[in-house]
Amino acid sequence: MQSQSTPNLQPLIGGIIAALIVLLGFSSFVIINPGQAGVLSILGKAQDGSLLEGIHFKPPLISQVDVYDVTVQKFEVPAQSSTKDLQELSASFAINFRLDPIQVVDIRREQGTLQNVVAKIIAPQTQEAFKTAAALRTVEESITKRAELKEDFDRALNERLEKYGIIVLDTSVVDLTFSPEFARAVEEKQIAEQRAQRAIYIAQEAEQEAQAEVNRAKGKAEAQRLLAETLKAQGGELVLQKEAIEAWRGGGAQMPKVLVMGGSQNGGVPFLFNLNDLAGS
Repeated sequence: MQSQSTPNLQPLIGGIIAALIVLLGFSSFVIINPGQAGVLSILGKAQDGSLLEGIHFKPPLISQVDVYDVTVQKFEVPAQSSTKDLQELSASFAINFRLDPIQVVDIRREQGTLQNVVAKIIAPQTQEAFKTAAALRTVEESITKRAELKEDFDRALNERLEKYGIIVLDTSVVDLTFSPEFARAVEEKQIAEQRAQRAIYIAQEAEQEAQAEVNRAKGKAEAQRLLAETLKAQGGELVLQKEAIEAWRGGGAQMPKVLVMGGSQNGGVPFLFNLNDLAGS
């Protein structure tokens, strides 16, 4: 009988071992891309030191790397607060932020995912920062001095988020609203101001009209005074002329003729006026 030949398994086993070595070799390294930061965990324990962009070694089979996006993130966060004059004020903020790559290990240990960072840190701290800023001014000042309100809010928010490894790049007030009661109060105030301005205008107009009447009365009085003085002066001249005529008549002398220029109605034509005729009259 011929003995059966046993198959040679050595090449197969060698290939499997080589494949495992290659697989383990690839799984022993991790590449962190730009805009990312990694946290290495070995047997479930996060290791100190963030993995920044580049290639990093990690123990195979017993480790994993959590990768965080450290580029700019944007979220809109609503907030409500009471102002200095105890009015309700609501706002919505658009917050641009990014995670500090150096502190992603602490973020991983304390917060976990980026969604947890937003829900557990950014949202409540935004609310507290808005309360701090709104309490410094009245609701009217919050609206008319919106830029100052934003500055106080930014300062408070940066101080609160910095310790969590969150870098605030920019904020903007998307919406700012106040209670219906205050809206009605503002409307009533505007109406009252318009009425007051109208009353002031009417009073000024009446005062101006009264002053105009005074000026007209003064003008009439001055005209009458000037007319009286003129008539008085003209009356004195007529008396003197009459006395002169009487003197001439008493002396029996011939009265002289006087050359008189005609008025504007006569075209300025000169004519002789005989005092004898006046004396005879």
